[in-house]
Amino acid sequence: MTKTELVAAVAGKTGLTKKDAEKAVKATFEAVTEALVNGEKVQVVGFGSFEAKHRDARTALNPFTGEKIEVKETRVPKFTAGKALKEAVK
Repeated sequence: MTKTELVAAVAGKTGLTKKDAEKAVKATFEAVTEALVNGEKVQVVGFGSFEAKHRDARTALNPFTGEKIEVKETRVPKFTAGKALKEAVK
């Protein structure tokens, strides 16, 4: 499902116009992103949780050349599905 399809689905389920549904979807994504940037965890009960995890610096191998590469430490987003979402997908 693309963002456009998501907006159409939200509009269909809520009765909002596509323009209003797009604003709501965009605002939701922005709010989650801002929270992760600020180091906060976002929990949506029944759906799942988003958090930013720290990944340490490490030495990796280039799979094509076998050359060693230094990978810098970074923060990466992580999503963990909630119980209700896991059950629904089964």
